[in-house]
Formats: sequence, structure tokens, C-alpha cells
Amino acid sequence: MGHVEIPDTDLSGPVGLRGASRPRTAASRNRTAALEQLWRAPTAQRDPAGPAPARRTPTRGPVLAALTDLLGLAGPAWLLLSAGDQPRPVAAAAVAGLLWLGLRGARGRYTDRLQAEPGGAACAAGAVGDWLVLIGLLAVLHTAAGSPVDPATAVVAVVPGLLIAAAVAGLHRWPRSARRAGRVRRVLLVGEAAGVDRAAGLLTSRTDHDYSLVAAIPVGADRLELEGVQVPGRLASCPADDDVPTVLGGVYAHAADLVLVAPGPQLTGDRLRRLGWGLHDRGVALSVLSELSGVAAERVRPVTAAGLTLLHIAPPLRGGPQAVAKDVLDRTGALFGLLALAPLLLAVALSVRLSSRGPVFHRQVRQGQHNRPFTMWKFRTMVADAEQLKAQLAVVNEVDGPLFKMRSDPRVTPVGRMLRRTSIDELPQLVNVLLGHMSLVGPRPPLPEEASRYDEREHRRLTVKPGLTGLWQVSGRSDLSWQETVSLDLWYVDNWSVAADLGLLARTVRAVTDGRGAY
Repeated sequence: MGHVEIPDTDLSGPVGLRGASRPRTAASRNRTAALEQLWRAPTAQRDPAGPAPARRTPTRGPVLAALTDLLGLAGPAWLLLSAGDQPRPVAAAAVAGLLWLGLRGARGRYTDRLQAEPGGAACAAGAVGDWLVLIGLLAVLHTAAGSPVDPATAVVAVVPGLLIAAAVAGLHRWPRSARRAGRVRRVLLVGEAAGVDRAAGLLTSRTDHDYSLVAAIPVGADRLELEGVQVPGRLASCPADDDVPTVLGGVYAHAADLVLVAPGPQLTGDRLRRLGWGLHDRGVALSVLSELSGVAAERVRPVTAAGLTLLHIAPPLRGGPQAVAKDVLDRTGALFGLLALAPLLLAVALSVRLSSRGPVFHRQVRQGQHNRPFTMWKFRTMVADAEQLKAQLAVVNEVDGPLFKMRSDPRVTPVGRMLRRTSIDELPQLVNVLLGHMSLVGPRPPLPEEASRYDEREHRRLTVKPGLTGLWQVSGRSDLSWQETVSLDLWYVDNWSVAADLGLLARTVRAVTDGRGAY
């Protein structure tokens, strides 16, 4: 639908649903009784026969899904370990089940948002990724504890857990339309034009959330820049008697169940509080848009003091137990990866050496944590004189910013193209992880000439160790613009956790299988 035009009127006074000016006096603004009466009788009543605003009801789905995962892996594992005459089958099955439960929880498999995602191949790939991480964790525990359980039998014992998790998750997401219909929040935006435009643009440009914008009510005379947003009414620049009735009219007209307010100089303090009273008395949910961006919800803690609502922001993790756990996970994961992938690494080395002239490995100086240089290893995917040819190709660079990328780079060899698509060329960087130069998860390490062109914002990418994979890897890779890549990296720098790292490692399996954006 197109932009709804508001008739030209004098907006110095209150404006109702039809856009007509209403005379305002000091006496009318102070008539509390009349204001309360207006709240009880909004000017735009909801049709009793029409649909009621959607309400979210508590669901036991995530709890049942977690219980199913625990029993679905631990139960069959106990039976198979017992049948294979393995020692302490009950304890081994319990440990595997609890690890599986914790891993799936850390990956966010039991949140309402993921419960509502579409099923199919993506669902199966997610379960497979979780299962592969579980195998790695069990291998580390097996080696560290010297468990007498046969590794091959243990792997077979946890296979039913993978099959059950994939099947249950697929059933839980079917049919998609019926499940998502009860979870989408129909949002009415209220605020000054600039704040409404910003919030509406973000809500409509992404699909990884459950908020559907149905209309907007601007505050003041400024017009909205964003096209296609319905405008059922407009609030005056100053507090007015019809603030609540106008917003409620928009709620009822568009069957909204959430009013999202973008605060500003014209909509804050007592006016916002009175709007909240009127909405809550009518059973309509209210959310207030924060100017915070790039901060994970886990770092935000609301508190009250002296009648004020404060948001305490926890600082990013830079040390402590999680940093130690991340380092242990990095080094043990890299060691296990090098041992497990040794046959593949040998085969790739032979194919690179025999397919084109030049060394097997490509060594390159990169900038690491705190801008410290280190030598990064990867399988050679280009011709031997690729660095000399780069200057000639600079004019056909396909990405913005300091990066150089070409979808059909003529310097890439046929074998190298396959290695890049599958990201196998990056596996030698496990040595860098083992040496402490890199992490399994983090921003990609830049070249010195790239880092020298960073501004203050981009330089913050170097606050943490660079990673073998990260948000960039699982969100589009080279298909992303430079600014999108920086935004993802900065979000990781400020909000990383061990649980998030495990989730990104699992998502990397799907990203590598998909191959999107790899060139």
C-alpha cells in the first residue's frame, strides 16, 4: 500500500484520527477527569466482530524440546553402550546427554524464535552441526579423562540422538504458516518522523525477528520519508487530550498487539507515562525503543532508582573465566582438528602441489589482536605470482572498503577455486590457533595495508584475536558489503561468549556446505 497522505491542517494543536485540528486551552490540558474519561472511551472503537489483537501465550514447547533431546540421546546411548559391553554405560550416557542438552541450549535451539523458524534442510543442517560439535567435545573429554569406552562404539551410540533431534525439530516446525501465525507481533510505531523512519526501515529490511510493522503514528508535523507505511493518525507536537484515543484507534484499526514508541523531545517523560497508562488499561502491550545498538540483551540489566528506569550495560568480556575457557577450547579444538583431519590435509597438499607450479602453503603477514603482526598459513589457491598481479587488478575490485575481492579472480587455480568454495584452504590456520595467534571464532585477520586504512571504528575489530570463522563466515561471507562485515565483527567483539562461539562453530558447518559468498 502507498503512503497515506494527511490533509493539510494547522498542526499547532492536537490532531485526531481524521487529521482535523482541535482547539486546545490550558483548562482542557488540566482536566484530569476528562482525560481519564477519554481513555475509557477511545474515539475509534474496535469492532466486536473483528479480530482481537493477537496475544502471546506461554508455551511449553522449548521445555519439551529440551527434555526430548536429553532422553533421545541418553536413552539410546545407554542401550547401545550396554549392548556393547562398555564400562559404566549409565554414567557415559548421562554425560553425553547433558553435554548434548547444554550444547543445544547454548546454540539457542530452545528459544521461541528458533522454534518458529522454517524447517527442511536448514533444520537438519543445524542438528548435524550441533552433533559434530558434540563429537568434538566428547573426544576432548575422552582424551582428558582417559575413558575406557571404545571411541567407535561411543560415536555409534550418540547417532540416534542426532536422528531424533532432527526429526523432532522438523515436526515442530511443520506446518510453518500455522505456527508462525500465532507468534508474529503486529506493531504500531509511534514517534517523531526521524525515529519512526529509522525503526521502520530496520524492521522492514530484516526478517530474523517476529515483529511485523502494520502502521505508524507520527508525532508532530514532519512527514515520513519511508514509503508504504500506513498512517492512521497523527499526534500533536505537544501533549494533548487525544493522544491515547488516537493511538488506540490505530491499534484497533490495524489489529496491532504491540505499540512500539520511539522517544524524542516531543514524546518523553510524563507524556510517555500517560500513554502507557492508557494502553495498558486497554490490554495493549507497550515497548520503548532504545537508542542502544550492537549490545546483546544478556549485557543489559534494567534497574530502578529514584523513580528512574536505568539500563546497566555490562562491559564486553576481555578476561576472566570465559576468556580462559575460550583459550582452552581454541587450543584443544585446533589440536583435535589437526589430528582428525590429517589425512584430508595430506591429500589437499598433494593436489595443490601437483596441480600448479608453486609451494603448497601460502604464508602471509596479517594483523592480529591489538594490531600485532603474525604469519598466517593457508593452502595456496592462486598462481605463484598472484601478489605481483594484484596491482593490475585493483581497478576491477568488486567490494568497497579496504578489502580486495573478485568473484572470478583470474589468479585462482582450478583446485584453488574448489578449496575456497569449501573453505578447506583455511584449515592450516589451525596451526595459528594452536600457537595462540588466532582463535577458532573471531573477525578475519586483515592485511597490514588494510589495517593501516582503518578508521577508529574499524580498528576496534582488532580488540580480540582474529578467528578461523565468525559472524562474517555464517552471514554471507564475500557477498556482504564492507560496512556490513564491520558491523558484524563489532557486534562479535562486544558480545562474544563461549556459548556464542559454540553456536557459530555449529553454524559454520551449514555455511561451508552451502558455499554461498565463497570466492
